[in-house]
Amino acid sequence: MTEFVLVAGLGNPGPRYARNRHNIGFQVADALAEHLRLSFDRNEQQAQVAHGTLPADRRLILAKPQTWMNDSGKAVGALARFYKIEPADILVIYDDLDIPLGVIRYRPQGSSGGHRGVQSTIQHLGTDAFPRLRLGIGRPPGQMDPAAYVLQDFSSAELPLLWDVQRLARDLIQSWWNGAADFERQGNTWRIAGEPA
Repeated sequence: MTEFVLVAGLGNPGPRYARNRHNIGFQVADALAEHLRLSFDRNEQQAQVAHGTLPADRRLILAKPQTWMNDSGKAVGALARFYKIEPADILVIYDDLDIPLGVIRYRPQGSSGGHRGVQSTIQHLGTDAFPRLRLGIGRPPGQMDPAAYVLQDFSSAELPLLWDVQRLARDLIQSWWNGAADFERQGNTWRIAGEPA
């Protein structure tokens, strides 16, 4: 266990992308910062960063990489090296096309599953043994290109469910750094009430 805990939400920088499905990691990071009354008032290692204090005198680094999504690992890896954070103390939060909106899955390690931001993080950390929260955004409708779908904003009809997801993810992140037993095993799934698996 290291002194610091790094929580990194993945997304694309700038207002144009802020409400995109691909930016749900940033959105959760913002929700957590607001809940903890923290501000992203620093720029460190190509990331917007908020600092906080956790139980047992540990320190939180909450980060939104400002590289593009596909290069997220540059910032995550640099922060990990600068603060000497072990991979087990790094939680990465990102969107997942293969999970419906309203469903969150936890993995303590594993492959990128084709997510380029996660693949970049694996490359820059030199390991896939870091925890992650996968936030479902669902599959694109019909024959729509997934690359175009993830860069669309959530619809107005999806927003109430999205806000529930943000609140659940925020609470799960706090449970994770507090060492809750749910995070000791692979493949745990949480869903907003009434949502399909």
